[in-house]
Amino acid sequence: MISSKSTVSHRVIDGFLVLLCIAAVPAIAAVPLPKLNIPNGFGVNIHFTGEPVDLDLIRDGGFKFVRMDLGWGGIERERGTYKFERTGYDALTQGCMKRGIRILYILDYSNKLYESDRSVRTEEGRRAFAAFARAAATRYKGKGILWEIWNEPNIKQFWTPQPSVDDYCKLVETTAPLVKKADPSGLLVAGATSGIPFDWLEGCFKKGLLEWIDVLSVHPYRSQPPETVIKDYARLRELIRRYAPKDKKIPIISGEWGYSNINWNKARLSDEKQAQYLAREFLINLYQKIPVSIWYDWKNDGTNPDEREHHFGTVMHDLAPKAAYTAAKNLSHNLAGFSVDKRLDLPSDKDFALLFRKGNREAVAFWTTQDDHDVTLPLPPGRGLLIDMLSSAKAPAMPSWKEKGLTITASQSPQYILIDQD
Repeated sequence: MISSKSTVSHRVIDGFLVLLCIAAVPAIAAVPLPKLNIPNGFGVNIHFTGEPVDLDLIRDGGFKFVRMDLGWGGIERERGTYKFERTGYDALTQGCMKRGIRILYILDYSNKLYESDRSVRTEEGRRAFAAFARAAATRYKGKGILWEIWNEPNIKQFWTPQPSVDDYCKLVETTAPLVKKADPSGLLVAGATSGIPFDWLEGCFKKGLLEWIDVLSVHPYRSQPPETVIKDYARLRELIRRYAPKDKKIPIISGEWGYSNINWNKARLSDEKQAQYLAREFLINLYQKIPVSIWYDWKNDGTNPDEREHHFGTVMHDLAPKAAYTAAKNLSHNLAGFSVDKRLDLPSDKDFALLFRKGNREAVAFWTTQDDHDVTLPLPPGRGLLIDMLSSAKAPAMPSWKEKGLTITASQSPQYILIDQD
């Protein structure tokens, strides 16, 4: 029989060993946002679960992210019971991991078990939503998922009966610490605003939003060309600097942004124009140091010729590729691994030329927001491979220039020059 003194001694020793084991286990660090190299941060919004052939096409198009709703009401249909496998999220998560595609899951929308409207406005609802979010983060932990709280809470379509800075911030404050604890590998994303509503965001910042999150997401939709976002990012960064906790850097991601063939002003965009906007959106976001750019949408959501929502896709409803898919694939494959070094100085601010680097290699992406015209790119004498937005090479495929500066025709379709190494 062991004496009580001996039992205490063993307990002390066992407790000491447990502490040693805990200390020996390395802390799980959050997987950081991708480096600003093509195509690390390129992604698409999807509207499916499971593991369909879409995932292969997404991977082959050079997309490295998908963004998908993880709807509370569909997962928790009985209080405290969460059905992830039945709803296809297990298969989707595993399918993305196999293909090297990173996931942004949107923890979103309401649940009639707790709330009467498409929002979360009660204390009971907040606790239940946070518990659901923790369950999701626990199930898919260790995969570097971006956990986004809600989608576009600043508009009535997604937060009824009326958007509320106060209610949304209470939801984030309640949910964020539980998700972070459940999945230390993930990043907590919030905002997810329709457009870049500065007053709304400042209201959230005043409530403490930037204290609870890792990443701020915005959806910079506009009827104007992508380049018009530059001034908005500058203004948003200044707002973040004013309210962010000391020494905390809050990156901005473009969590949802695309152009339908039926634009917001009801103008019709050709497939080529949509492709131009996709390539330029991704390029401008890289230039503005936006590490994740998620295009809305992966595929056309229907076939109604007059329904805007049915024409955002990079592929048709039957998965036939549109010009936007080809543009994304060409950019991703031809400039893979390159990152923006600087914008080259041209006489007109309507002309864009971005110098890219990968090790000791250089490339240039150039285009204009005006009609076709000649530009002179300030480059030292050299030669290179000229690539069109929608094809692998463009005649003359190997331009050379003996004098400083290459004079070449710029169009609204980005072109790429892979400069030869000496």
